[in-house]
Amino acid sequence: QVQLVESGGGSVQAGGSLGLSCAASGRTFSSRVMGWFRQAPGKEREFVAAITWSGGNTLYAGSVKGRFTISRDNAKLTVNLQMNSLKPEDTAVYYCAAQTVRSGPWTLKSSYDYWGQGTQVTVSS
Repeated sequence: QVQLVESGGGSVQAGGSLGLSCAASGRTFSSRVMGWFRQAPGKEREFVAAITWSGGNTLYAGSVKGRFTISRDNAKLTVNLQMNSLKPEDTAVYYCAAQTVRSGPWTLKSSYDYWGQGTQVTVSS
C-alpha cells in the first residue's frame, strides 16, 4: 500500500502562482512514477505531469508545459508541482498518483495504482 496526501491548493488570481505538494508513505519503494492529474467540474480527469523517482525524468501535458514544473525529493518522499502563470482554465481538483504494479503510458489514469484525495485549485480572472 502507498498513501498519498496532497497539500498546497488554494485560490489565486490569473497570472499568479501556487505550489502543490504530495507526501508519499507506505511501500513507497515500490513506486516508479509519480503523476499529477486534475479534474475540472463536469470534465474527465486529465494528465498534468509525471516524474520518475529514480532519474527524475519528466513529462508534461501540452497545456501546462513551460508554466508548471514537477520535482521530487527522494529523501522527504514528496513530489511537488510548481504552477506559474496560472489561468482560469487551470481551475480543478488536483490529484497525486503513484504507479507501482501497473504499467503503461504515464498520461493514462489506468497506469496508476494509488491516488490521493485531491486538493482544490481555483484561478480567478
